[in-house]
Amino acid sequence: MPTTTHDEAARQRALDRYHVLDSLPEGAFDDVVQLASTLCGTPTALISLVDRDRQWFKARTGFDPSQTERSAAVCDHAIRAPGQLMEIPDLSQDARFASNPYVNGERGDARFYAGMPLVTPEGAAIGTVCVLDAAPRELDEEQRAALRALARLTVTLLEARARERTLEHEAFVATVAPASPPAAEAPAYLLALMELQDFAGAVGRLGERGTEKLLQQLDAALEQVLPPGGADAVNRSIGSGEYVAVLHGAEADAALDRIHAVIARETAAHGLRFVTGTARGSAAESAGAVFMRAETDLLDRRADATA
Repeated sequence: MPTTTHDEAARQRALDRYHVLDSLPEGAFDDVVQLASTLCGTPTALISLVDRDRQWFKARTGFDPSQTERSAAVCDHAIRAPGQLMEIPDLSQDARFASNPYVNGERGDARFYAGMPLVTPEGAAIGTVCVLDAAPRELDEEQRAALRALARLTVTLLEARARERTLEHEAFVATVAPASPPAAEAPAYLLALMELQDFAGAVGRLGERGTEKLLQQLDAALEQVLPPGGADAVNRSIGSGEYVAVLHGAEADAALDRIHAVIARETAAHGLRFVTGTARGSAAESAGAVFMRAETDLLDRRADATA
């Protein structure tokens, strides 16, 4: 991994909290790269997210791979100056990139690059909106302004996407978490977030219909493992491989073990891998607070799994 001068752990955490890596294509992000390509007059435009050891493209036009090694990512250099657009008229004449396989003809013949970092509200640079061309060139000031604006728009889209996910999960938890009667001890529950890793990769192997069918089978199997008529519940986010379970009482840990066993049984043949984050809560606190603790645990466990 390239050496960086910023807080790499905090930057990676900021990226992870969006839960966008390996997600399916989304029209709003596709529109961003189409606009970037048109406004800048380049054949290639990308929304590049710089992960631990790779750059992954949330949206792309004019470029076939869905990801590249981080060591080959020009965008990894761009994010080191979060507030600045990095423009390189001829990559082959820059000592940093002359031997890059996407420049020297080994995998491509890129010459021009311009990338504006995606900077989160907390100040972390998690990727770029970038454009490339096979011929040396420069952008004009209007094109540079457009690329900066598209980067800001992309962060706004990521923030909205993250808020929608959080609100969906919190709403579900609020409907099934126990209510505490006045002057009574607040009933306890276990909240578990179970996230399928590399959702886009699963779709690539199984197809969208095949992946959805498998997850629907898993939905049904998980419903069967919960006690009938009880307060326990499990829910899957629409269009994703992320589950939320709310489990009550002294048998909550045993119920989570049964859920993990069902997931392993239903997905083993397809090589799918889930990571789980948990938190204990009660009716004495908000569903949002319990969810955020489970979210923190999920991100910690995912980081440990990829370390």
